[in-house]
Amino acid sequence: MDPVIEERPGHSKQARRFARFMKYAIRPIFFYSPLTPLMLRAAIVLDLAAPLLMRRSRDTEIERVRLDGFHGEWIRPAGIAINDRVVLYLHGGGFFCCGLRTHRKLVERIARRSDAAAFSVAYRQLPGAPLTTSMADALAAYRWLLDQGHAPGNIVVAGDSAGGFLAFTTAITALKTGLPAPAGIVALSPLVDLDHERRAGYPHTRKDVYVPVHRLKGLKKLLLKGAAEGDPLPSPCDQDLQNLPPVLIQVGSCEGLRWDAELMAERLAAAGVPHRLQIWENQIHVFPAFAGVIPEGHQAIDEISAFVREAAGRPADAAA
Repeated sequence: MDPVIEERPGHSKQARRFARFMKYAIRPIFFYSPLTPLMLRAAIVLDLAAPLLMRRSRDTEIERVRLDGFHGEWIRPAGIAINDRVVLYLHGGGFFCCGLRTHRKLVERIARRSDAAAFSVAYRQLPGAPLTTSMADALAAYRWLLDQGHAPGNIVVAGDSAGGFLAFTTAITALKTGLPAPAGIVALSPLVDLDHERRAGYPHTRKDVYVPVHRLKGLKKLLLKGAAEGDPLPSPCDQDLQNLPPVLIQVGSCEGLRWDAELMAERLAAAGVPHRLQIWENQIHVFPAFAGVIPEGHQAIDEISAFVREAAGRPADAAA
């Protein structure tokens, strides 16, 4: 099987303006802030401030759920029942920033257009928890949904960036441990390879509009704290991908993690996993999260929602 790649043309004026804003206002912060425990703890400000900029719809219900050591929240647009289609969402943020608040509007949009309830997970992150804990929390959230009676065929696991890493590892580890696979996986600009040396020569690694992809080398030391020297990396691209459910990957054409997206498409193809990689012209990292200002973000969310509806059962024209 060859990788299934779809080129999505179109780069609006709004997208270009927003990319310039990210490059000059946000990029310097992410590129030059020290990777110290103090800085990592300060990143919580992003999540706390998010509701001031991104307001959810008034008819969307939010229900907080306490799990073992972490928590999550149900996001239910009006008229959506919890016992139908479910999107398990794992937010991005480099495993140290962002959270339920920064991603609430994106998750709400996906849930609303997918006719689904969404369960968004506040998995534990740096500096308080290493990567193994983040991975364990994501898997525990999936196991919890199954224990609550949700059929695996009704669950799509989705995530962006670091959350895309967790979406893959959740499905992979579920299969390894005897749990049923989810109905599908959605990965937005996913990180899939912790071996930065393989990515270092990629032309967009240092030219990404705002994501400091080149700093993953330093971040990896924090993520793998406590791991024995010589242990294999838990990179999803290097795992056994056979028997994974259908996968949708979206990425911008000029972002640093396009390298990861293309690598994962190659590995999925080699494993015989149904998949599609959509490469969106000149879009920034996880551009669907900025659908409020980037028109192409809404188009991408429509693609995600169509995939969720198809993967998790009811056809699009049967949505309530």
